[in-house]
Amino acid sequence: MAIQLATKFLPYVDEKFSTASKKSLLTNNDFEWTGAHTIKVYKVTTAGMNDYDRAGTGTGATGSRYGSIQGLDATTEEFTLTKDRSFTFAIDKLDTDETVQQVQAASALERQVREVVIPEVDAYVYSVMSVKAGTKPVALALTKDNIYDEFIKANQVLDDAEVPETGRIIVVTPATYTLMKKCPDIIMETDIGNDLRLKGVIAMIDGANVIKVPANRLPTKFGFMIAHSVATVAPTKLEDYKIHQDPPGISGSLIEGRICYDAFTLDNKVKAIYYQATV
Repeated sequence: MAIQLATKFLPYVDEKFSTASKKSLLTNNDFEWTGAHTIKVYKVTTAGMNDYDRAGTGTGATGSRYGSIQGLDATTEEFTLTKDRSFTFAIDKLDTDETVQQVQAASALERQVREVVIPEVDAYVYSVMSVKAGTKPVALALTKDNIYDEFIKANQVLDDAEVPETGRIIVVTPATYTLMKKCPDIIMETDIGNDLRLKGVIAMIDGANVIKVPANRLPTKFGFMIAHSVATVAPTKLEDYKIHQDPPGISGSLIEGRICYDAFTLDNKVKAIYYQATV
């Protein structure tokens, strides 16, 4: 590994740009994974409505005025964590010393998490959501003239599916956001509370919060997605980062990291995700 000595350079690291994760707005951690790698969630059916037989003339064999007795089916959804990822690298003591400690183990670990781990997890979660979305219309070319109509259409689909109106999130790429700003029909509410701004919300349209995600963390041909957090469970069961000083065989620091995570959409909640691809 080539290291540039600090005798010739300022004690400054040219860090790469990176974007904080916004997936917490789109997902939930409703289930407890402690002590389990797989969980099962019940799905229970309901009974149909009948006309109450007040006179008791049509009770039939059951003798019930409420109608024929129906059974309820209880099935399960099974979720098993599949992403168990890791990394490791070493930093020699001389590299730390001769770069005025700009190659520090702690800062290198933070950089690894910020620039590698978080983007990978984000990309995986967004991919699962787009693949499992309950509504995926035919791909189309989004323009400044049709973008608002597509948002309205998507929200109507969620309304008809009785998805909660509060808590919907519109995910857009920077390119889609540019179209939104050019669209004469879109009036974005930008008076957003500081707590939401800190989480990445940049505006609000028709009651839905808008977040902008870099295109490299989203599937190719991503147009936009409207989702409610009830639909997707995104657990991180284990997140373990270690710095070993002078382990056997290394004069310096050995950094190791492991993260076990996944993302699942609930069968009865997939209609809370609307994904529009572009051509």
